[in-house]
Amino acid sequence: MIKSNPLNEKLKSYNLILGSASPRRKMFLEEMGLDFEVKPKSVEEIYPEELKGEEISSFLAELKATPFKGQLNKNDIVLTSDTVVWYKDMSLAKASNKKEAFKMLRTLSADWHEVITSVCFTTPTIQKTVSATTRVKLMDFTDEEIEHYIDICKPFDKAGAYGIQEWIGMVGISEIKGPYTNVVGLPTHLVYKTLMDMVS
Repeated sequence: MIKSNPLNEKLKSYNLILGSASPRRKMFLEEMGLDFEVKPKSVEEIYPEELKGEEISSFLAELKATPFKGQLNKNDIVLTSDTVVWYKDMSLAKASNKKEAFKMLRTLSADWHEVITSVCFTTPTIQKTVSATTRVKLMDFTDEEIEHYIDICKPFDKAGAYGIQEWIGMVGISEIKGPYTNVVGLPTHLVYKTLMDMVS
């Protein structure tokens, strides 16, 4: 007989809400075997210019939780998240078109960058934010390889203009230091530990 998911057992008296429309974050929570509902709320993702790296992702993860405040029931836990690609003291956001995506990938090619994901847990009484950083080195792509990736995957909804779970990750990751799921968009090990701590 298979025993029940330890975290799901502890979450039985809680209502876990994913405040994100990201299919990747939804997939991870499903693969963790968690029961949850998806309720994305839109916010204008603007942050103070002086923020750097983890400060940006933490600020935005907490900002995304703002629309839920005052609307939560006693046992609700809202999970919101943001991912930043940080390269040489600069944040690479989502590309709005093919030209921007190409420029970002040409910049990242043959070098290291950091992928930082922050996850904010919000209840009616507390808010906790945790972050993970993964260092990633891409191979030295040719222009043709970059164009091929952009054409087949259209990575315009991803920070840094790439998804490690796509073609570019299959062929072009030279090295990675840190959690893989963090690069996809959710540090699942931190989500598990933080929820365990919150409901234990």
